[in-house]
Amino acid sequence: MARLAMFEGVPAPYDKVKRVVVPEALKAIRMRADRNFCVLGNLSQEFGWNYGPLVERLEAQRKIKEQAFYAEKKAKVALASKAAGAVDLSAVNKVLASNGF
Repeated sequence: MARLAMFEGVPAPYDKVKRVVVPEALKAIRMRADRNFCVLGNLSQEFGWNYGPLVERLEAQRKIKEQAFYAEKKAKVALASKAAGAVDLSAVNKVLASNGF
């Protein structure tokens, strides 16, 4: 436990990067069925960490904000695709074709 370093949240340069799944790190793929494992939250709670309910509350707030952001993003994408479909580009396409594009 002395070498274990834990951080809450995502560090500054990586919080804006798209999150991906690393298959090599998945427990279901990497661990054999006969191996023991533990959940970090349960282990921390056994050693006296008392912030589990706080993290759950903050995570619930984050999920609500995420859903609102995603709904707004979907609306913007739908509006942009609708606007792109409504534009008449026949005059522009003639000019581009005359210039070899």
